[in-house]
Amino acid sequence: NTLLKKSPIGHRIGFTSNHDMILSVQWMERRATPSLAAQAKKDSIHLTWSYTPPVVFLKTHKTGGSTVQNLLFRMGEKDGSTFAFPYYTYQFNYPDKFRADLVDELPEGSSNFDILCSHMRLDMDELRPMMPPNTIYVTILRDPVRTFESVFSCYTSTVPAFTLAKKAAEHRSALSMFLESPESFWDPKEPRNGLAKNPMSFDLGLDGQRWDSWPTDLTQLEETFQLVMIAEHFDESLVLLGALLKLELDELAYVRLNTRSAHDLTPLDDGTKARIRAWNRMDVLLYDFFLHLFWEKAAQYGMERLKKHVARLRAFTDRIGQKCVSRKEVPPGELEDLIRPLQTDSATILGYQVQGNLTKQDQGFCMRFMLAERHYHAHLYFQQYGRAMRPAPKA
Repeated sequence: NTLLKKSPIGHRIGFTSNHDMILSVQWMERRATPSLAAQAKKDSIHLTWSYTPPVVFLKTHKTGGSTVQNLLFRMGEKDGSTFAFPYYTYQFNYPDKFRADLVDELPEGSSNFDILCSHMRLDMDELRPMMPPNTIYVTILRDPVRTFESVFSCYTSTVPAFTLAKKAAEHRSALSMFLESPESFWDPKEPRNGLAKNPMSFDLGLDGQRWDSWPTDLTQLEETFQLVMIAEHFDESLVLLGALLKLELDELAYVRLNTRSAHDLTPLDDGTKARIRAWNRMDVLLYDFFLHLFWEKAAQYGMERLKKHVARLRAFTDRIGQKCVSRKEVPPGELEDLIRPLQTDSATILGYQVQGNLTKQDQGFCMRFMLAERHYHAHLYFQQYGRAMRPAPKA
């Protein structure tokens, strides 16, 4: 098999065939972090290898989901997993709800999909039949105030309600202008306004206008997701995720992706925070509910055990950073395309520079932590199907 000889980035991450890729990644991880697994075993927290169950990760907007997706990409590539990819581009017909007919075909030789983690808006009736019955469902939530500020900052030019507020703001902050009278800018019938109110609820498939179904919706979400990660407790969330997916702690190490430039962060006073909460009331209730459940799951895991494992995970993550990263918070103009995060018209997304003194094998290992989503997606898609991703159809 020589599929990766034609892969757009295969030559940069060091593989010429699927078989070589799987073996080389496993070898590189041992080589790049030779003492991590040994240290974990020494500390009696090294997990016994067993089958990793199928997983769906619902990647919500501006909550840290890109970092989790990257981890799943790396895990799936190492294991030779079969990804459920969109038929077109790297998102599932967003902002419309997920549709099973827009999942690309099951590749020859695969009996089922193992991982689905591309951007989508949840519809469980469409999603559930696509995955095996033992699939683990995971998503991530973030403090609704910070989520909305980030969504507004990054999508000012693409969400019509935000764009109208920016045009009306003149010399004022566009966010404060919007929050002063959000109903005057927001048209709920405009599909592109989905992120303009309760963006996390929207990604989870909820209708922000239908409070009558809220209790049922919440119960269904609780029954659907075995884990709702919390961005403010990211490392704790990863440890719980690792337990569900039967991953070792060193496999959970990460480089945090898609960080905004400091000058794009909007300072929020108490009044602004209160207005954001009032406008995004469903997201506030959603977050509070799952934050409570999160700590229940943490208690079941064992708080002292969790604290110990978080410390070890952070040590592994620090080691990866020391080995792989030469510069943090690098402006996009100084980054090569493969590791340049996707930019928006209204916010600058920073990235990392890879250490320059690495062997080719270690460079491939390190670059995977920083690959831009669209490039990693394209690489895995090509690896799976032997062809490039299809572009989105023209409207």
